Amino acid sequence: MLNTTDAIRQRRAVRGFRPDPVPDALLREIFELAQRAPSNCNTQPWLVEVVSGDKLAQLKQRLLTATAIPAEHRPDIPYEGRYEGTYKERQFDAAARLYGAMGIAREDKAGRAASFMRNFAAFDAPHVAFIYLPAGFGLREAADCGMYAQTLMLALTAHGLASCPQTALSFQPHILRELLELPQGHRLLLGISFGHEDPAVRANQCRVGRAPLAEAVRFHR
Repeated sequence: MLNTTDAIRQRRAVRGFRPDPVPDALLREIFELAQRAPSNCNTQPWLVEVVSGDKLAQLKQRLLTATAIPAEHRPDIPYEGRYEGTYKERQFDAAARLYGAMGIAREDKAGRAASFMRNFAAFDAPHVAFIYLPAGFGLREAADCGMYAQTLMLALTAHGLASCPQTALSFQPHILRELLELPQGHRLLLGISFGHEDPAVRANQCRVGRAPLAEAVRFHR
């Protein structure tokens, strides 16, 4: 198992998985580790639905069908604001690197659309963890859920598994509520597809950069 430093450096968004599932015992070990994530007043405000097997196959088909219907895009937490300046430059750079790895030209709109649709097949991952914010909680607790998501992905990486956090998997929360028989009120934040990386998928050759430390962190004395 990787140490903390190596897990942080090796974790990345993987967009192509082998179909073989992760054994149940290992799944439970990893999700037990993720439960160690920090949270405000130790409230642990996350609810996680892990979907695999036939149920995931049904879900993928429903999501792929619904994605073509604009009225079916009803996220619990809509996007707010927009990327500008440095943040937009980073977004463009990440997209250019990803499409470049896949050999999709900027003017190839059909190729880009087909690539985007792979989100809703969870990039062929055998498992997806859907992270919910319980009813009555807000931005502070959503940040706690973000820390849970990072802890989970690092635990997966440390155990030799790959993952991809996807807000695209939160676009049709009503479908999950119906298929998984979930209660109303809890809000879907994101899905994390995970499993064994398929190195033959060209998208997995993509590597994105990180801003210099000075652009993000200031030290005060």
